[in-house]
Amino acid sequence: MSPTSQAAASRRGHAAATFDSLDPATGEVVGTHPVHTEEEVRAAVDSARTEAAWWADLGFTVRKRHLTAWKAALVQRLPELIETVHRETGKPVGDATLEAGLAIEHIGWAAGHARRVLGRRKVSPGLLMVNQSASVAYKPLGVIGVIGPWNYPVFTPLGSIAYALAAGNAVVFKPSEYTPGVGVWLAERFEEAVGRPVLQVVTGLGATGAALCHAGADKIAFTGSTATGKKVMAACAETLTPVVIEAGGKDAVIVDADADIPAAADAALWGACGNAGQTCIGVERVYVHEQVYDEFVDALTTKAAGLHAGADGKIGPITMPSQLHVIRRHMQDALDKGGRAVVGGLDAVGERYVQPTILVDVPENSLAVQEETFGPTMTVAKVRDMDEAIELTNATAYGLGNTVFSKRHGMIVAERIRSGMSAVNGMISFAGIPSLPFGGVGDSGFGRIHGPDGLKEFTYAKAIARQRFRPMLTLTTFDRTEKTDRLFTRVIGLLHGPRTRKEP
Repeated sequence: MSPTSQAAASRRGHAAATFDSLDPATGEVVGTHPVHTEEEVRAAVDSARTEAAWWADLGFTVRKRHLTAWKAALVQRLPELIETVHRETGKPVGDATLEAGLAIEHIGWAAGHARRVLGRRKVSPGLLMVNQSASVAYKPLGVIGVIGPWNYPVFTPLGSIAYALAAGNAVVFKPSEYTPGVGVWLAERFEEAVGRPVLQVVTGLGATGAALCHAGADKIAFTGSTATGKKVMAACAETLTPVVIEAGGKDAVIVDADADIPAAADAALWGACGNAGQTCIGVERVYVHEQVYDEFVDALTTKAAGLHAGADGKIGPITMPSQLHVIRRHMQDALDKGGRAVVGGLDAVGERYVQPTILVDVPENSLAVQEETFGPTMTVAKVRDMDEAIELTNATAYGLGNTVFSKRHGMIVAERIRSGMSAVNGMISFAGIPSLPFGGVGDSGFGRIHGPDGLKEFTYAKAIARQRFRPMLTLTTFDRTEKTDRLFTRVIGLLHGPRTRKEP
């Protein structure tokens, strides 16, 4: 519990409520955390505002030094972070290692590029305002509230936190109630490295996240379901607090006739089953050209035969128990509508784990095709050509990411997909490139994290026009004459009027 929270609890004269985070593989208690109240959340935001002023005044160079120290601390104590992620999410140690490593890479990029992206730069004033010197810079908003997910409790929230910090903001982070220990650990390492709580954490259930939306933050960055994202937007609308929404996905893999089939099958299986399928940019649908459909399905099922979910397997448990019912319901609906399970099936859904499941012949109107499943499952469909594959890929309300496997037409197909991100001949590679923006369209949300767009997302543009010398035509005065107006009209005509072409 933060000092602010402890003081608040003391004033109330009773101990604060708490909740446990559990190991989803065993049900054992990993840690106990306070349920921060609305009063405590508001106090955290107020405290962060003081830190924001100090942090912003440091400038890019000093902030980079502090963020580099934080990054080094994470690397030095990486085994602790990996173990905390492993225990709270259940994901295999290898998956936790990959997640943490990519997140650290993003901290480095944000810290190293903030000055170039956000610092003041000159822009052309144009011929009409040639007497002016024009420049723009991007200023920190102040306090950013970040509401993080449980499926990637390091990589995903740091995509907002690191970029917001590098831009000069303070951050109040509300981690998922399933992974509070990860958030607390990250904030503790930051304060140890920097010496001040520019990054603070509040823990609790849904009410704590709702309180953060009303606590006076200057922007909220949310990652989670589309339904919850709408609630966050509605809450923030009451105070005109801007939001970044990274919601769900129903990402597809498109396999063309000229694709490297073994590579496509391997990537699709990993994209669907990595992190137990609990990945917003993971694979849920696959559309395969009819010429290579049978070859692809054979390669996919052969590869999946050696994959196992369990304590001794490469696939971890389902972190959120209620998701098991969603996965089972989607499978049942697909089978009831004529689909077939060539790997797995209803029996694959256990009490904690779900075995890999591959469904074919599933109608496009089924839940398994239209709604986010968030488990180690996928549907595979045959298409006559890439036009049909593109049409079906674009036929859901989501638009987060997708992958195309084609030796000749990958870029052409990717350009036609309605999504915020695409990968060609690789799996979710865009997420690992810090210079690329990350985000979606439609029910997948809006706004961007990562890259220059991610840095600017947590700022406001500050434009300055400085007069270098008096203009030939003074327009912004009540002393303006009719002659000035005529000259101005003539200048506008010369600059922007139609050009007459001489006959040859």
